[in-house]
Amino acid sequence: MDRKKILLLSTGGTIASVVSEDGLVPKQSGEDLIQLLGDMPYEIDVKDILQLDSSNIQPEEWQIIAENIYKYRNDYDGIVLSHGTDTMAYTASMLSFMIQDLNLPVVLTGSQVPINVMWSDAPDNLRLAFAAASRCKPGVYLAFNRKVMLGCRSVKVRTINFNAFESVNVPPIATVTSDGLVFNKNLSYIPRSNLACKLNTKINTNVSLVKLFPGFDTKLLFALADSGCKGIVIEAYGLGGMTNIRRNMVAAVGDLIKQGIPVIASSQCLYERSDLTKYEVGRRALLEGAISARDMTSESAITKLMWGIGQGMDIRQITKFFDTNIVGEVTLD
Repeated sequence: MDRKKILLLSTGGTIASVVSEDGLVPKQSGEDLIQLLGDMPYEIDVKDILQLDSSNIQPEEWQIIAENIYKYRNDYDGIVLSHGTDTMAYTASMLSFMIQDLNLPVVLTGSQVPINVMWSDAPDNLRLAFAAASRCKPGVYLAFNRKVMLGCRSVKVRTINFNAFESVNVPPIATVTSDGLVFNKNLSYIPRSNLACKLNTKINTNVSLVKLFPGFDTKLLFALADSGCKGIVIEAYGLGGMTNIRRNMVAAVGDLIKQGIPVIASSQCLYERSDLTKYEVGRRALLEGAISARDMTSESAITKLMWGIGQGMDIRQITKFFDTNIVGEVTLD
């Protein structure tokens, strides 16, 4: 049997870091990572496209990463992207929208400890990522700590534990057990198409992610609008409730929507969904035009909003866009 041909795109992160006087700094190349893994049952090519701590991965870097994936998509059976953990979920979500209808699996991974440290989790994560890149269906995934997750459903939930990422509101794509890499048989939440792969990196970063708290001053929302903000994701309470007395968030949301600024209502709760229809405090926001994020992660909601506004969508189109399951990022039923 021919060995699968896999491309490693290296971008830096903890996985490639070394100790310096200023703390951990990404210095190791993709080839360094592969050499520390030993023999692998794949034909592997390596390209170093960035060398950054993921705190410095921004929209400009997303574009570079997406362009490289698109460029090499027909030359390999799969692509592994090594990346710092802190913004990996944002990158995975944005890549899901920037490169739709992928014709191969793209698997992001990283580590909590640099690969040259004895107790590093990097070797296991990389081996898992290569296995996923050789066996998963086309799409964007995140492989970490013996779990393969859909990229747009992944969230970093721990800062130092090796079990740093969770698949939120859907089960992992696959897990590692004593039987090997075992795939979930029910992946019906991921849309599939036979359309040609499309690259579209146009986004608008003039958006904001706001967490509601008791005493939040609605004037801050209007300050965002006055400074050029084109869309807002609000992490509201519980099922999506917002204050409607004194500091009236619901009225503020209505005023922003009248100005043409879409407002997405998500939940501060990591698991389960927002549902603006259940309580009065949610229904009022819905009547004002708030758009429910349902069970999307905040990372997925904000990147989807950036991408939608980048396409020139107005509020009506953004509403329809958020009512559509593009890459498995939202449960509509």
